[in-house]
Amino acid sequence: MALIYDHLQNDTIAAIATAMSEAGIGIIRISGPDAAAIGSALYRTPKRNRTQIAQWRPGTIRFGYIVETDEKGNESLIDEVMLSWMKSPHSYTTEDTVEINTHGGMFLMNRILELVLKCGARMAEPGEFTKRAFLGGRIDLARAEAVMDLISSGNEFARKTSAAQLEGAVSARIKELREKILYEIAFIESALDDPENYSLDGYPDRLMETCRGLEKEMRSLLSHAEEGRILKEGIRTAIVGRPNVGKSSLLNHLAGEERAIVTEIEGTTRDTLSETVRVGGVLLHLTDTAGIRQTEDKVEQIGVHRAQQALDSADLILFVIDSSRALSMEDEEIAERIIGKMQEGKKCILLMNKTDLTCLVQEEAVRDLFTSKGADCPAILYSSLQTGEGMEELGEYVSGLFHTGEIAEKNEIFISNLRHKNAVKEALESICLVEDSIENGMSEDFFSIDLMNAYRVLGTILGEAVEDDLVEEIFSKFCLGK
Repeated sequence: MALIYDHLQNDTIAAIATAMSEAGIGIIRISGPDAAAIGSALYRTPKRNRTQIAQWRPGTIRFGYIVETDEKGNESLIDEVMLSWMKSPHSYTTEDTVEINTHGGMFLMNRILELVLKCGARMAEPGEFTKRAFLGGRIDLARAEAVMDLISSGNEFARKTSAAQLEGAVSARIKELREKILYEIAFIESALDDPENYSLDGYPDRLMETCRGLEKEMRSLLSHAEEGRILKEGIRTAIVGRPNVGKSSLLNHLAGEERAIVTEIEGTTRDTLSETVRVGGVLLHLTDTAGIRQTEDKVEQIGVHRAQQALDSADLILFVIDSSRALSMEDEEIAERIIGKMQEGKKCILLMNKTDLTCLVQEEAVRDLFTSKGADCPAILYSSLQTGEGMEELGEYVSGLFHTGEIAEKNEIFISNLRHKNAVKEALESICLVEDSIENGMSEDFFSIDLMNAYRVLGTILGEAVEDDLVEEIFSKFCLGK
């Protein structure tokens, strides 16, 4: 059940805003109309005097103590703290806010939080502080979502993209699109209501020009969406090949530790094994798979099935071939599967492994696995996981394959959020319907319907006209205390 704003104004929440681990400092955040009163009940000055926090100058932080008072009025010291006071609406949540900066012991932070809750606050839900910032009008929904993206960013591109979204870059672009659409809606409605003062002569041609401009902008946003997702979240990478070609050794080498069991016995890997590594400045979510082959072993069959699932979900496929052994039917079957995935837009790199041994496979034969079926052969790199040969080139090629350096340097707006992407896609479809209506000579009434839908769905990115359940779902993914 989603919270409504009227309820939030009469409700004070609290939570630990820092990580639940031993640290130098921990922060307990209190937000709501009773924040100052709760803080005043627990805080004492350096001389152990009471004070009314609400009378402090907003935006100040003071040293003092947190105390517990028993039934007889006796006070016992809990910890020395720094306490900050932020007056509504000039706070993160737009509400009165008190933050208690205490020593970062887990027991100690929970002890102080218990006192805060005992004084009348309730435990905050995950993401509720940011939800209040959204409901209070300080940030829109896109910027609220950027907060969690910024916290979970795992690389510099993700951080920069999330920071730009938090600053309002995505929101500003969406608002620009909506303003252009709203102008056309208003003009059509005015012309239909007051034809004497607003002429529609030649208007369809002018509207078509506007729609094509909107279409171009939306397609640009969508074209960068998948690139942004990959760079932000990392590249889902499946390591595939027949048994005993060096897949697990490749995972171990890239991970820098013995994550997978490596033996000379074929079929050692029975299940998928995942590891996240950084290669050439790019985050790879590696999945080591069982050797793909026909087998009667039921356990290995499950492993092969999971290898195929990893292949289906991958952005990048590392096809490992043992250059010291002749190609087999299994290599051909794997190549066929990869061809199908490449036709879906997935990228592939072919690793000719074990170059430290006698080579029994010619490059032309490897290329023929693909060209004989009318497909382009992926880039072929040579490697030896015994000597480390080819690993540096692999990182450089992965970076180039996904244009990571080029994309990161572009001054583009990336909508890597799937909800935002789907909204822009739906708005684009509506704009295309307007273009169809113009080409088919439809009346201006039809233009307004699709323009209004495009305006509405773009508004959901900013948080306008969204259902309470959607807001609840978005903020439930936040960490507690944020």
